[in-house]
Amino acid sequence: MSLMDRFFKLKEQGTDVKTELLAGLTTFLTMAYIIFVNPSILGDAGMPKDAVFVATCVAAALGTLIMGLYANYPIALAPGMGLNAYFAYSVVNGMGYTWEAALGAVCISGILFLIISILRIREMIVNGIPHSIRTAITAGIGLFLAIISLKNAGIIAPHPATYITLGNLHAPAAVMAIVGFFLIVALDRMKVRGAILIGIIVVTVLSFFFGGNTFKGIVSAPPSIDPTLFKLDFSAALSIGILNVVLVFFLVELFDATGTLMGVANRAGLLKQGKMDRLNKALMADSTAIVGGAFLGTSSTTAYIESAAGVQAGGRTGLTAVAVAILFLACLFIAPLAGAVPAYATAPALFYVSCLMLRELADIDWDDTTESVPAVITALLMPFTYSIANGVAFGFISYAGLKLLTGRGKQVPVIVWIIAAIFIFRYVYLGAE
Repeated sequence: MSLMDRFFKLKEQGTDVKTELLAGLTTFLTMAYIIFVNPSILGDAGMPKDAVFVATCVAAALGTLIMGLYANYPIALAPGMGLNAYFAYSVVNGMGYTWEAALGAVCISGILFLIISILRIREMIVNGIPHSIRTAITAGIGLFLAIISLKNAGIIAPHPATYITLGNLHAPAAVMAIVGFFLIVALDRMKVRGAILIGIIVVTVLSFFFGGNTFKGIVSAPPSIDPTLFKLDFSAALSIGILNVVLVFFLVELFDATGTLMGVANRAGLLKQGKMDRLNKALMADSTAIVGGAFLGTSSTTAYIESAAGVQAGGRTGLTAVAVAILFLACLFIAPLAGAVPAYATAPALFYVSCLMLRELADIDWDDTTESVPAVITALLMPFTYSIANGVAFGFISYAGLKLLTGRGKQVPVIVWIIAAIFIFRYVYLGAE
């Protein structure tokens, strides 16, 4: 056995180096948009976009590398969507805090993460998640991926009366995404290796001919990170007002990352009796990434649901994550090439993965409404509130509430009562931000 095989346990997981590297490339292509979107959002908070671009790439590489080498899971990390919007539009622009203070709040939430991970409190929380909720998290992430992918492809669009409607199916992006989707499904059914990656590449090539995509080169020198490096303001973050912000960051990060870890690991078949063997190592990886990202100059770094695309492409070990980390570092120099993959090229991959993840709903006990209803609430609230954390939150609250109202409160683990109470406090006292 090679050193790489022994370190990542490739044969044990039924995979090989080629498969893992292809899976890493697939995951990277589905989440590479963050290196362009994150600077744009944080730039609206007054942060230097060029420095945020570098911080985004380095923070993603750091967190993903730790996940791969330390926890040996095929899960990639990067600054989270939603959390960056809350950072920019609610904390900085809405509440009037400086971006330096907001970075301080992110760092404090990450330190709290580290503490509860070291003390194994977070592991206890994850292992206390009921089976029905754990199953629904995977299905909910599938629905969440579906709405993201359909939006990116232009197949669904906003509507002032109905909130959402059918997009323009005559648009080149929608047509190419549909073609890419059927190509991926057909190739995967015929067991063609790298089916998802092939689909992404084919749509990207088509985009140059039919989508108005332009090739902007390959190599460019990375900008300076000095404007954001170590610029976080702890003293402002510890003020009374922003402590509420710290709590919101902490709760959303906790259950967003936890839900993603469990959902992707379950899809990869890496759960044993409903639990992750190296869960605490995985939790330590994303906790460290949050703190590191705050020092570099970006909002909260978290596990990415797009990792499910790499898992579907065969990724089973940390080698997939290491490949993603290397590609993020390479983006410091090849940003133009990475930017050539349009969102509608990765949308078919995400939508196919979402279709596969919905099979988890079959494992729910539909005859027991105190189990099935909280599971459905968990799954539906994720896409409809555009937040994994909200889905998990209302799942816990409804699970505890229904068990109590039906005289089965003793069946609820103590940790579920505690989490449900914390979320109720969050929504009643802090609101839904």
